[in-house]
Amino acid sequence: MWIFHRPPGHARHDTPLDTGTIHAGGVSVRTEHHTGLDRAAGIRNSEARGRRTWSRAIHDHVGNVPQAVDGPPPAEFLSAEQLLARLRPWVVTRDSIEPDTRWYTHARVVAPGLCEVLALDLDDSVLTLTDDALAPLGGVVDLRTHALDNLRALPVDSHTALHGPEGLRFHVMTGDSFFTSSRVLTADELAHDLTGRGLGPDGALVAMPNRHQLALCPVDTVHGTDLLPTLRCMTAFTADHFEDAVGQVSPDVYWWHGGTLTRLVRQDGGEPEFTHNVEFEVLLLRLAGNGAAGHF
Repeated sequence: MWIFHRPPGHARHDTPLDTGTIHAGGVSVRTEHHTGLDRAAGIRNSEARGRRTWSRAIHDHVGNVPQAVDGPPPAEFLSAEQLLARLRPWVVTRDSIEPDTRWYTHARVVAPGLCEVLALDLDDSVLTLTDDALAPLGGVVDLRTHALDNLRALPVDSHTALHGPEGLRFHVMTGDSFFTSSRVLTADELAHDLTGRGLGPDGALVAMPNRHQLALCPVDTVHGTDLLPTLRCMTAFTADHFEDAVGQVSPDVYWWHGGTLTRLVRQDGGEPEFTHNVEFEVLLLRLAGNGAAGHF
């Protein structure tokens, strides 16, 4: 098992984000994270390669390094019912559970580089559960169903609709929960929470830059010719809120369609790369009506 703690002094998301602005160069939203680590200064002073490298080194120390469990395991002081009530599916990077993948055979690939593991929500920390730890609680299929129900029941802490020219609009949910971005697994229900209606048959554009943020744009809320501009704006937003974030998930943008995540935009430090997908391109042509949906 690995346990991930909330960094000391981490800002809670009790205050909604300011209304965002979409502009030609990207998306601007005010958000703050504070680590409060005494060791941060030491990391910074040990790096001589510039401010961006300091930020990355601090991020790696805070957000990605698993920490040993302090005190007795939860199974020793929580009943089976209490454990089940805290069970959640957690979307994490594949390397978060490596090199221990043999202990997590229940992990499910949800997108390139991302997988879903079952974990316990301990409020200020998350404990991923190995196959052996799950066994006393029941079968994996039933446990995942229960965990998804728990995920659906989480409240929406903060919801902001970002607006741009010509009706461009997408939604951003921000939350203190470690499982905020994992709610992409229940995107249809989340869309209803955010917009008052479920997703149509064409799904939604989604992005999970870090574990505390999820961006979503139902496809049927934009005009056909607005879909690619919206995708570009979400790409800029995701890149901005992935870089230097604590608890990074993915800098990429996806299409949630029929319960499946398809990566549309890959960002790996250079220019965003559009991933050609026949289904999505057919969707663009259909929405545009005349085949002129534009180019990414």
